[in-house]
Amino acid sequence: MSETTAHLALLDAARDAASRAYAPYSSFRVGAALVTEDGTVVTGANIENAAYGATICAEANAVTTAAATGARRIDTVAVVCLDGAAPCTPCGNCRQILREFGVETVVMQAEDGSPIGVPLSELLPMSFGPEAFT
Repeated sequence: MSETTAHLALLDAARDAASRAYAPYSSFRVGAALVTEDGTVVTGANIENAAYGATICAEANAVTTAAATGARRIDTVAVVCLDGAAPCTPCGNCRQILREFGVETVVMQAEDGSPIGVPLSELLPMSFGPEAFT
């Protein structure tokens, strides 16, 4: 499978996850799909809360689901916002969560629906991760 085909498939999975988001306050539905080190695809959607600080982002939802099944390395994550402008980038907190699990590429959807793959290092420059503590 080509990289473009793989990225399109991840965007489709993220879009599907976004359709199940719980966003009654902002109506900003976000979905994420990631690929773990063994090739498993895991999805997540944003889950809002009336106490807004308790909201869970789609990317964090997907990563914690993957980690709960034993994943410790994630290669690529795709992010789609159904109700916002494209491309939709992960927030700063999610960028750090993605860094923790070794994400190398973040795939976002361009306005025309095509995939945009961006190295996480460009979205989170001069970052630190688990290796800082070993």
